[in-house]
Amino acid sequence: MIIHNLGFPRIGASRELKFALESYWAERTGEDALQSVAAGLRQRNLQWQQKLDYVPVGDFSLYDQVLDMSFTLGNVPERVKNLPGGDTEAYFRVARGRASAGDTHTVHAGEMTKWFDTNYHYIVPEFTAQSRFRLDADRLTGQLKEAARSGVQAKPVIIGPVTYLWLGKSKDGSDRLALLEKLLPVYRELLETLAQNGAGWVQVDEPVLVTELEKPWLDALADAYRYLAGTPVSILLATYFGTLQGNLETLAALPVAGVHVDAVRGRDEVERLVAALPGETVVSLGVIDGRNVWKTDLAALLDWLEPVAGQLKDRLWLAPSCSLLHVPVDLAAEDAMDSEVRSWLAFALQKLEELHTLGTALRSGRNAVAEELARNARSIASRRGSERVRNEAVRARVASLSGQAGDRSQPYEQRSLVQRRMLQLPLFPTTTIGSFPQTAEIRAVRQQYRKGELSLQEYEEAMRANIRHVVARQEELGLDVLVHGEAERNDMVEYFGEQLSGYVFSRSGWVQSYGSRCVKPPILYGDIERPAPMTVKWITYAASLTGKPVKGMLTGPVTMLNWSFVRDDQPREDTCRQLAAAIRDEVLDLEKAGVGIIQIDEAALREGMPLRRPEWAEYLRWAVESFRLAANGVEARTQVHTHMCYSQFNDIIESIAAMDADVITIETSRSDMGLLDVFEHFSYPNEIGPGVYDIHSPNVPDVESMVELLCKAARRIPPQRLWVNPDCGLKTRTWPETVAALENMVEAARRLRTMFAA
Repeated sequence: MIIHNLGFPRIGASRELKFALESYWAERTGEDALQSVAAGLRQRNLQWQQKLDYVPVGDFSLYDQVLDMSFTLGNVPERVKNLPGGDTEAYFRVARGRASAGDTHTVHAGEMTKWFDTNYHYIVPEFTAQSRFRLDADRLTGQLKEAARSGVQAKPVIIGPVTYLWLGKSKDGSDRLALLEKLLPVYRELLETLAQNGAGWVQVDEPVLVTELEKPWLDALADAYRYLAGTPVSILLATYFGTLQGNLETLAALPVAGVHVDAVRGRDEVERLVAALPGETVVSLGVIDGRNVWKTDLAALLDWLEPVAGQLKDRLWLAPSCSLLHVPVDLAAEDAMDSEVRSWLAFALQKLEELHTLGTALRSGRNAVAEELARNARSIASRRGSERVRNEAVRARVASLSGQAGDRSQPYEQRSLVQRRMLQLPLFPTTTIGSFPQTAEIRAVRQQYRKGELSLQEYEEAMRANIRHVVARQEELGLDVLVHGEAERNDMVEYFGEQLSGYVFSRSGWVQSYGSRCVKPPILYGDIERPAPMTVKWITYAASLTGKPVKGMLTGPVTMLNWSFVRDDQPREDTCRQLAAAIRDEVLDLEKAGVGIIQIDEAALREGMPLRRPEWAEYLRWAVESFRLAANGVEARTQVHTHMCYSQFNDIIESIAAMDADVITIETSRSDMGLLDVFEHFSYPNEIGPGVYDIHSPNVPDVESMVELLCKAARRIPPQRLWVNPDCGLKTRTWPETVAALENMVEAARRLRTMFAA
């Protein structure tokens, strides 16, 4: 019986990769220094996983594993070819538009979207009918050699050919699947190269198998693995993030040496899968949750696993359900966390220890790990019996909120007239999404306050000074609707969670979102309540500095849910309604304080959707109801905004409209307004701000490009209902980049007003 892992966090326990990347991009250090940090992280990851029978390699990436696969396959956009610099510079140009601060050869960054239903973003592969593929296996063979020098048994990890095509986007409307015939020889060459470099098993990830697949895609899987069957490696075909359902028979029939399935989300399918597989096929079961941070009930899991192990014997492999990329590295660093809640948790290293305990119990009996199992049982019992988890007053209050609590007092057509009289905004009003640059000075002030080096009064005065600066700069730029800049917020979810009951927070629980961007998801363990107003003093202070409207900035309940590590002891719908009730209280307090525009961000609405379409309706029902419950208790005069970033929502546009926000801002710049195609067939009833420039790239957009994008938007949406804004918050950008881009954005709006004045 084998224990192994599908992937390990690559950012480092102290975010070493983030800081190395940002130093390289700023040209403070060179590529040698960056690669040295990366090599050190890979070496540490190998050491941490040395108890495993197979350790993944190739899971480490400088930016994104899908982008890595594009370069491995030679599928590099034409716009970065033949530019000065080497492969690393080309790689970062695709990822972020430029390789470094001084790079004069900037390009359009690759489109970015969510990795299945996670908060990880990947760079979308680009295809045309003329796409050609050419192998560059140096990254993988180099990591194999590192593993060999460390004395561990390595298992290379690659994205499978069908999932790779499925994840991509045709730039000329051609059929992506038609490229499979060209792609497969390169995959075959890759597998042969890995075998020559010592790989016995190769993990080939095909998570597309947990989605709804039409027959051509199912046929493509069969064709692909028939073609690859003769290669001199054993293929472990891995799926995760969900259940196989109707794709189970397709998977079982593929000529591979082993399959990995998500036995956390799909345990009920295991018996049927085992029965369908050939008798010699290895069955890897993902039994430790790679997506959440709660300890596994090892005794209960062993009760289920022991008969399975008795049946499969040495065909059984055990692993986490998916790559551990989605959880923090090490709980040991959290010595300041509430000790009771901490005892309920497991981060990546602790999950590997759980896996080792399971493996030992199955190999040698439970007595061999009796102490570990006893500790685990105490933790599970502590959580189940804790009085801190339930708050009956919260439950009664949420139950008392009827469906009518989510309805606006007037329909959009009527309240929009009231809002226009109140706000007196011009055609194509300009605004930002909320945050402004989080400078080193801001971070230093927050750190000093946390360490007790600044008093509360000193800290708040520093935040007020930053608000004064942000408001003044926005007025100088000529923006129409201002924000306070969010200097006091460490993260759009964590900031609010810190002020709600039912949450606990890590100090070093960082998880990669994309590139160098890391988030520290709060841990939602109990019932949610808002003890006091959370934002009112900051927003009203900003409003006192200007005669222009200032938006109140909140994070919506669905995003609070989806971007937290959420309790798994009750339905997510129930937790989301509790969050909605808490946010509703804040919305009403902002309105009472005179704030006329309130933005409630739902950046994560799309990513929380089930991967299969028949399950969408139920999720969207309660997600939309939760947003409406949070947002719609206000008077007609109060304008409600929401924001969604990097989410394909064309197929759920009716649900987006049902949220009934007065204004929605969305990402459309990287997709060249492609997300607006849906409005050719759907008459969106309210106002919309299609993001006109990509804040995830350091490139400063020119006026003409933004005018062109908005003219495309105006062909689909009446100009009277269009707003002008970036596609996301500006916290990750520098002030020079921000000012230059916003100057151009404001000028673009001025030109559009002249063009459409008639």
